[in-house]
Amino acid sequence: MSIHDFLISPAEASKRTGPHDRIVMSSRVRLARNLTGLAFPGWAKKTERVKSLGIIRPAVETLPQMADHFADAMDNLSQLEKQILVERHLISREHAAKSAGSGLVLNREETISVMINEEDHLRMQALRPGLQLKHAWQAIDEVDSQLEKTLPYAYSQELGYLTACPTNLGTGIRVSAMLHLPGLVLSEQINQIITAVTKLGHAVRGLYGEGTEALGNIFQVSNQMTLGESETDILDRINKVLQQIIEHEENARAMLVEKKPKVMFNHIGRAYGILANAHSISSKETMNLLSLMRLGIDLSLFPGVERALVDELFLTTQPFHLQKLFGDKLAPEERDLRRADMLRERLQDVKRPNYKNVAPPPMTE
Repeated sequence: MSIHDFLISPAEASKRTGPHDRIVMSSRVRLARNLTGLAFPGWAKKTERVKSLGIIRPAVETLPQMADHFADAMDNLSQLEKQILVERHLISREHAAKSAGSGLVLNREETISVMINEEDHLRMQALRPGLQLKHAWQAIDEVDSQLEKTLPYAYSQELGYLTACPTNLGTGIRVSAMLHLPGLVLSEQINQIITAVTKLGHAVRGLYGEGTEALGNIFQVSNQMTLGESETDILDRINKVLQQIIEHEENARAMLVEKKPKVMFNHIGRAYGILANAHSISSKETMNLLSLMRLGIDLSLFPGVERALVDELFLTTQPFHLQKLFGDKLAPEERDLRRADMLRERLQDVKRPNYKNVAPPPMTE
């Protein structure tokens, strides 16, 4: 089966809901594990990587959580297929660059993804919509416990789980949430929030992780410490930080509506105007403008329009999803034209924002 036939449609994926999903788009918990007696992927020769893939993949595929799954070696996937998986956050950019000796196992719901021979032998992650860190942790902890019964994990009584990068040593856990923060950006509070979160020992990254830009006012917040704390302590600590960020974002939106409505309405109105009428538009500009339109939907400026429409467009306007949609290898200029055509078509029935309907979020203390 092709990965294209297996993946859930963007329209269906965008309808998933969860707690605080106005601001928290998704939650993820990832575990890094390695097998004892085998060279870590970065040091392993091709034959060694192929060997470890042959050991790990069957163990993952037979898990009850993977009763209905997609599995393949990375060298069997095309560049387009790999990049679509990246755009959906189902694999990392680093894993997309892998070939022979690396693999992927993905469950039908796209809630559990296991990368084999990325930086570590196993990078397994659970994904949930909205703020559901504990549910994501429970899901991936169960997968991990079952695999540990059949796979010999590299573990030290002193250091915990051994990983390729020292930053993952110990629990090997990386807890993260993807946040939509246009209020903090428009009110020019985002930098102080990032500084405060960093001082608390957490990392703030862009849309596709480390070294990437926060397109569409979307930021990833994750723990940095994996050694010396239990998984539940790490989860509780970052959950508290995320609750505070949610509060700040809601307050920033309420403040903008109360004190700077014309400034905010100008941003949202211009975003709608360009998206609905442009004949050429880049991926970066699209993301940033869709972010403002999503904010307008949250504030009830677009009656009858669901947030799922914008979330779907966030995905389908990405370069490789666009290429898949039109079935051609498009040059950047052609992509910009096709993207604009699609946006005009999808937004043709969306009426311009009605500022009389504004529903500001409640200020929180």
